[in-house]
Amino acid sequence: MRQTRVFALAAALALAGCTQEQQNQLGRGIQNWTGTNGVLELYAGDKLVRRFVRVDKLSTAIGTSDNEPRIYRYGYGVLDENLNFVADPGEKKVYFEVGGFGNYVFFENPR
Repeated sequence: MRQTRVFALAAALALAGCTQEQQNQLGRGIQNWTGTNGVLELYAGDKLVRRFVRVDKLSTAIGTSDNEPRIYRYGYGVLDENLNFVADPGEKKVYFEVGGFGNYVFFENPR
């Protein structure tokens, strides 16, 4: 029990010494490890045209020769063909890309 308290105190002190960006990176690393039940919705104007569920994360593409970030994001998720927030039988996990100028929203699945 005492070791747990000492470890928790040491972790809290180490985290307090981190910058906000370092804390954000640590949080994203933990989230990437544990997974996220994310939803990505794509819009054409104000109309929902595609929804992907069970998305772990969106990644920013990096150029192989110049190591610069690209203007699109990519990931893997189940294409929710009937837009019901559920990965139904027959709906497959697919790779997707969204452009930097597209209208999309990424959020945690509320169901």
